[in-house]
Amino acid sequence: MRPLRRRSTVLGYVLLALAAGPLSASDPEVALQTDPDTGLRSWQYEGKGFGIELIQVPPDFIRASYAARGLPSEVTEAVAQRCVFGTIVRNLSERSLKYRVADWRYINPAGEERPIKTKSEWLKEWHAMGVRFSWSILADDPTFAPGDWIQGFTTMAEPHGSRLDLTVVWTIEGTRYEKTIRSLECAAAPSDD
Repeated sequence: MRPLRRRSTVLGYVLLALAAGPLSASDPEVALQTDPDTGLRSWQYEGKGFGIELIQVPPDFIRASYAARGLPSEVTEAVAQRCVFGTIVRNLSERSLKYRVADWRYINPAGEERPIKTKSEWLKEWHAMGVRFSWSILADDPTFAPGDWIQGFTTMAEPHGSRLDLTVVWTIEGTRYEKTIRSLECAAAPSDD
């Protein structure tokens, strides 16, 4: 199996926009950083062989990136109207690691548990519109060798600026783990959004 070492230009630009900021989080296992220039926040967890970083992605960044690739406004707005995080997942263990985005859940501001729309669901919708673009959304069912990593967008059907709790689930050689990252804050929308 080939390693999952992918770089997306879109997420790369988001990562370049983030400078290391002060650490601060209510959960000592989760590092919270805020870029002093942009105000964008990121949350990082590393534990039990798994690493994840979630970086706020503003809707205007989605619009500009997708428009630059000639995507129709229906595709662009379907993503830009959601809460989006640039997501980097790493296998920090010495064994095979697997996750399924279909197993991840978030709790919205109303206290409701919701699934995350998977890459397969996005692609089905986009293909029905004749769009073959596929690289921006986080892969939904990969298996990682030790040291592998992947990145892409994680999208949740919540308004910009919402706060939510995200539970991620992964397995290492059949043993199931989970972590809830609390008080994630979706990127705020510009005032004219």
